[in-house]
Amino acid sequence: MANLELDLFLCRTDNFGVLVHDPETGATASIDAPEEQPILGALKRRGWTLTHILTTHHHPDHVSANLSLKEAFDATIIGPENEAGKIPGIDRMIGDGGHFQFAGHRVDVFETPGHTAGHICFHFPDDKLLFSADTLFALGCGRLFEGTPAQMWASLQKLMALPDDTTVYFGHEYTQSNARFALTVDPQNDALKKRAAEIDALRAKDEPTAPTTLGLEKQTNPFLRPHDTGIRTHLGMESASDAEVFAEIRKRKDNF
Repeated sequence: MANLELDLFLCRTDNFGVLVHDPETGATASIDAPEEQPILGALKRRGWTLTHILTTHHHPDHVSANLSLKEAFDATIIGPENEAGKIPGIDRMIGDGGHFQFAGHRVDVFETPGHTAGHICFHFPDDKLLFSADTLFALGCGRLFEGTPAQMWASLQKLMALPDDTTVYFGHEYTQSNARFALTVDPQNDALKKRAAEIDALRAKDEPTAPTTLGLEKQTNPFLRPHDTGIRTHLGMESASDAEVFAEIRKRKDNF
């Protein structure tokens, strides 16, 4: 089985577009469909033909090009069963624990409510790839529009159980702002300080901060670290539960 090829590019103002291509079969999936023209441009640049759209959640900046791309390529749209009525053009609904094959590559689905009520993430276990959209960002997590802090913490724990060498593609270029916030709640974390400097250097050259790895996020992302004694001490929450510490970090980020 050939290695998958990936193409990362910006859509809208700060959305990441990602194409996943199997060179043996020619199958090509777009992870979400934020904007038609950048996706068409990436397909043309690579000489690929779109066959699938893997939709993570219903927000317009992730589904706005669903129908136009489906019409142009007869692409199959796979999306979250608990948001199916809000996903334009959906062909196949899938929920937590579901799986399917993309050009012979297994794809596992995790339902990760929090950002939206039915958000899903796509995990390619054999390829060590996770597409986390607006659940897990580099140094951040999604704002809680439809779910509770407890739900989002449970969702993140599902993702944290995956291997540390999992490569993570996320939905938005928020990383520099996330790093600035992370340093306010985890100021003694040397790995975080180093990473923040690396992120500043990348953005100064207008280079993307995606992808990341799950291992790096566990070391530096405060939303995955509510158990950390340094963070707990800094927040004055030494005896709180992990869920309570997570909720406090999310509240502070909302007001950052």
